[in-house]
Amino acid sequence: MVVKKRLRAVLIPLALYSVSGLAVGYFLHHAQSGQRGLEAKRELQAEKSRIEATLALVRDERADWERRIALVRSDRIDRDLLEEQARFMLGRVHRNDVVVILDDVAEDVR
Repeated sequence: MVVKKRLRAVLIPLALYSVSGLAVGYFLHHAQSGQRGLEAKRELQAEKSRIEATLALVRDERADWERRIALVRSDRIDRDLLEEQARFMLGRVHRNDVVVILDDVAEDVR
């Protein structure tokens, strides 16, 4: 009888400690690498920085296009820009222009 009481006195706390240790280990594991864990947070922050960099590039491009559109508005047309765009679209050159043809140039540098 004494052996059973001592065995119970040792095994019950040991079982409780092991179950609680497993529960804590489970939650720690999912806090680190779960769907909403620390690794997922780092990946989301990296994606956020990539998206912000793309947004900055798009904003710069938009500002450039807005500046170019402002030059071609009907109330104040920049003649040089209009002539450049017309020549580019029509593929024409002025007789005083110098055209340099290079063999190793990519198809569309612009």
